[in-house]
Amino acid sequence: MSTTPAAIESTGEIGALVGRARAAQRIYAAWPQERVDAAVAAAGWAILEPARNRALAELAVEATGIGNVADKIAKNHRKTLGLLRDLHGRKSVGVIAEDTARGIVEIARPVGVVCAITPSTNPGATPANKIVNALKAGNAVIVAPSPKGWSTCAKLIGFIDAQLQKVGAPEGLVQLLPAPVTKQSTAELMRLCDLVVATGSQANVRAAYASGTPAFGVGAGNVAGIVDETADVDAAAGRIVRSKTFDNATSCSSENSLVVVGAVRAPLLAALDARGAVMLNAAQKATLARLMWPEGKLSPAVIGQAAATIADRALALAQSDDERAAWRAVVVKQPRILMVEENGVGHDHPFSGEKLSPVLAVYGVADFAAAAELVARNYAYEGAGHSVGLSTAREERALELGLHLPVARVIVNQAHCIATGGSFDNGLPFSLSMGCGTWGRNNFSDNLALHHYMNITRISRPIAERVPAEGEIFGAYFEAFGRT
Repeated sequence: MSTTPAAIESTGEIGALVGRARAAQRIYAAWPQERVDAAVAAAGWAILEPARNRALAELAVEATGIGNVADKIAKNHRKTLGLLRDLHGRKSVGVIAEDTARGIVEIARPVGVVCAITPSTNPGATPANKIVNALKAGNAVIVAPSPKGWSTCAKLIGFIDAQLQKVGAPEGLVQLLPAPVTKQSTAELMRLCDLVVATGSQANVRAAYASGTPAFGVGAGNVAGIVDETADVDAAAGRIVRSKTFDNATSCSSENSLVVVGAVRAPLLAALDARGAVMLNAAQKATLARLMWPEGKLSPAVIGQAAATIADRALALAQSDDERAAWRAVVVKQPRILMVEENGVGHDHPFSGEKLSPVLAVYGVADFAAAAELVARNYAYEGAGHSVGLSTAREERALELGLHLPVARVIVNQAHCIATGGSFDNGLPFSLSMGCGTWGRNNFSDNLALHHYMNITRISRPIAERVPAEGEIFGAYFEAFGRT
C-alpha cells in the first residue's frame, strides 16, 4: 500500500529525480525500526567522522567565503551528535504511542519525499540535520542547497551515500538537486515533493509556502539580548562574545543588538572590551554603514566575515586622514566584535536589523520595562517570533518576556546562538531551523524536529462514556452572569 499521494506528473530532470526518490522510499517505508535506526546512524556518522567533518568544514568556508573552519567543525559535530541523541531510542516506525485511558493508538507514517531547502551559511550542518530527521521518519529526501553551498552539500551527500550503502539502503533515498541550482529548478522540486522544509532567506521561505506543497519555513532572525541591572556582567559578557563570534555570527540566533539596563552599561562595555569587542565612534559607525549597506542591502563583504576583516575593509573606505587613523587604531586591536551605539529602530537605523556578522548595536535604557518595550518595537521592524536573550538574576523576568514579547523562545543566561537550536545543557531540541510562529509568518513556533517530518495515524476505540453535567461546564459562568 502506498504511503504517499499519487505523484504529480513531471517528465523532466526534476521529475526523474523525484521518481527515483519515490521508488527508494517505497522500499525504505517497509523497513523495521532497527534498520531505519541503522540508516540514521549511517547518515550521522557520514558527517561526524572527524576527517570527513574537517573536509566539509574546509570546503564550506572555501566555497562560500562565510564563517570559519574551526567553528564549522564544532557545529557539524555538536548539532549532529545532539540530534542523534534526541532521536536515539525513539520509535518512528509503526505504533509509537498508546493511551489506553483515551482509547488512542498512534502510528507513525512517512510523509514520502522531503524537499530540504538549505542555506549557504550552514551548507554541512543544516542538510545533515534535515536528512537525519527525514530518514528517521521513513522518508526519502532531496536537498536543494544554495548555489554557493552546492559543492559542500554534494560532498556531504556523497559521504552519506557511501555509508547508506553499508546498511543496504535503496539507491536514490538521499539525493541532491543538480547544479546549477536555479529558482526554477528549486520551485519544480518543491512542487513535486510531499513536504518542503525551508531554511534560509525569506524569499526562499515565501516560495516554499507558495509552492502548493505542505511546508515548514522559518522566520527572520534579529535577536536582541537584554542585560538587566541584576546580571552577572562578567558572565554575560563571556556568553555574548561566545555567541556573537561563533562562526563569524552566521547564525540567525546570534545577537544583533544588546539592550542594556541602567548602570550596568559601563561595566558591561568594559567586560566586552576586555574580550575584544570594540566600540566605534559616530564617524566610524557611518563608514561601517557604507560598507555594510552600500545599496540599502546587506553586503556579502561583511556576511560571515571576521570582525578584523570587516575593520580592514572599512579602513579601505575611509575618506579622510583622521578617519583612516581612527580605523587603523581599530584594526591594530584585531577586534573580535565591532559595536555601535544605537538609539532608534527601523529602516532609518540599519544597525537595528539583522547583520549576519560580528557587529552589535548597543542600546541603553532606564529599566527593564523600557528594555522589553524597545525589543518589541525592534521586532515589529524585523525578527518577530524568533527569540530573545536575557541575562539576569531575576528568573521571573523570563516569564514576563514570554508572556508579552512576540517570541517563541526566551533564552536565559546562556550563549544565545549555542542555546537556541538546542544544547547539551538545555532542553530545546537540536535543530538549525527555528520556527517563529505567526509572529514571523510561520506555521510552527518550535524547533524543526522529527515530528514535523511524519504523519500520525490515530486508531480510536470506544471507552466509557463521560458526559459532563451542565453545572460542571457553566457553573462559574452562571454564578457570575446568570442563566439568561
